Formats: sequence, structure tokens, C-alpha cells
Amino acid sequence: MRSYFSKGEISVAVSKITSKGQITIPQQVRKKLGVGPGDKVEFRELNGKFVVEKIIDHSPFDKYVGYLKKKRGREPDVIIEELRDS
Repeated sequence: MRSYFSKGEISVAVSKITSKGQITIPQQVRKKLGVGPGDKVEFRELNGKFVVEKIIDHSPFDKYVGYLKKKRGREPDVIIEELRDS
């Protein structure tokens, strides 16, 4: 049984631990974390409490790493103009 309620400005979600040590993350928490099936979450201890955060395996900007390397030494305005034209 899961419940979701608010204590003042702090939202509280409750889950039960199964005999296998598993928990179900309540839907409202999954939505706020932006997680779904296959995503990973991290449990981190912070000041004696545990924090749950979504793990991002890679940055959406990784595909741009090194993109400008071949344009080194060129004027930024020229590079920007070329990018706009493409």
C-alpha cells in the first residue's frame, strides 16, 4: 500500500519493502524525478538522510563534444553563420 500526502510544504510518499528488499517508487515521485522503466536512480546519504536522484548515464550534449575541433582558429561569427545556414 502506498500513500502520498503533504506535510506543510513537504510532500511525503510512502512505500513498503518487499521480502526481496524491493520498493515501488510511487507514481507521483516517478513523475517528479522524470524516471520510467529502465532508468536508474541513486540513493545517497546526506546529513543522515537518504536522497533519491535520477542517474543520467550520459549528457544529451555528449554528441557535440569535439564538434568545433575541426573549426579551431576560425572566426566565431563565420562558424555561427555556417551553422545557421545548414
